[in-house]
Amino acid sequence: MRGFLASSIGVATAAVLALPLALPTPALAETAPVTPAGSTQSLPLVPLGPSATRAPGVPGMSASAGRPETQGLTPREVKTFSLVGVIWDDAATELHGRVQVRTRSVRTAAWSDWQDVETHNGEHAADPDAAERGSRPIHGATAPLWVGESDGVEVRVQAEPGAPTTRAPSRLPSGLRIELVDPGAEPPATGSDGKNTGADGDGKGEVVPAMTMETAEASAANVPHASLGANEISALDKADSTADAIFASDGELTAAAAPYIGPRPRIVTRKGWGADEKLRESGFGYTSTVKAAFVHHSASGNNYACKEAPAVLRSLYRYHVVSNGWRDFGYNFAVDKCGTVYEGRAGGVSKAVLGAHTMGFNTNSMGVVVLGTFTSSAPPAVAVDAVARLTAWKLGLFGRDPRAKTTLTSGGGNRYPKGRNVSMNVISGHRDGFATQCPGTKLYGKLGTTRTASAKLQGRP
Repeated sequence: MRGFLASSIGVATAAVLALPLALPTPALAETAPVTPAGSTQSLPLVPLGPSATRAPGVPGMSASAGRPETQGLTPREVKTFSLVGVIWDDAATELHGRVQVRTRSVRTAAWSDWQDVETHNGEHAADPDAAERGSRPIHGATAPLWVGESDGVEVRVQAEPGAPTTRAPSRLPSGLRIELVDPGAEPPATGSDGKNTGADGDGKGEVVPAMTMETAEASAANVPHASLGANEISALDKADSTADAIFASDGELTAAAAPYIGPRPRIVTRKGWGADEKLRESGFGYTSTVKAAFVHHSASGNNYACKEAPAVLRSLYRYHVVSNGWRDFGYNFAVDKCGTVYEGRAGGVSKAVLGAHTMGFNTNSMGVVVLGTFTSSAPPAVAVDAVARLTAWKLGLFGRDPRAKTTLTSGGGNRYPKGRNVSMNVISGHRDGFATQCPGTKLYGKLGTTRTASAKLQGRP
């Protein structure tokens, strides 16, 4: 992103080799105790001296008055976490610079190399005038980064330097903090006979499909169970409830499918991936219809096993609500790299739930995030196929042809002013509605074939 900073990666090499056996343990701000439901450690960043940030031979990086502002934390021991992100006070303030972290693995006690964290400037958020914006303070935030179970962290955030003789270096936003997220425990296991053995069971032998490792790992978990038509939505309200099912396709569906509605895929509900429903705001937000699907990548990295996807989701959910200040998980659906589909924001998988995924175009749309980073890495074929199957069903419920265009009205953002009517593909990438690289070049390049496959699954000629 900013070539001048590339050489800074080697700055701390000597320090890495000489890390003390006992790292400093800081006082933790806004820290919840580690619990089965997860926790968040929030550590304020502090100015870093020239010796920690100097990159020899790079203009603007010396200890002179023109050196870009740098904040961060030196290596330290912390409570166990698995996902990191940097937030700041004002969501309307943009961070122009580079964010990097190093973490220490619990399993190996080894420190990672420096990893870049993508800077997001409002692109994943509620629309400016949405009720969600007024319910709690909304913070600016980077993308989250999944690092696996870790107990040590080092971070540096360096402002973009000014171009020679043209402008001063950028200033960093106020209130920079690093968020260290522990996803908490896995949801209660189900028995091999399919009976719920967890604390949420009613003791009456309720039968739900067992969520085994094979279920999470295999794309076969997404084999369509039934087709359903728009007239069946109300009958499925109970099945859509996160309190009632592990899979949102549970139950017998007898009505014939309406024309051009794809088979309903198996969807792991919020209960299935272990969402803590006490985190989110109560109630649900809805729009009048679903006219388009925006495809995203989480930009959280590809270094996760499919069996870890529920933990990744619990971490993202906590980051969205506790750290970013959103009312709930931002996306309506998530897809992991093995093709498993998950319910995202609560309110019913078959309903037009208002999300916080594409600033300016959350109304009358749905957001689907593929877990991973697909800027230079190609998305797995099973994940792309899962997006096609999910959109064939959900868009079909609202009479949408995945190959068609639709018109959405901008709610305000950095690409289209508020009130402008914009022609969009029914299946669009995040970058079509907001000036961003999301969903990554490689995933964005698959959207053409996704539209065709989705329409075919709907039975369209």
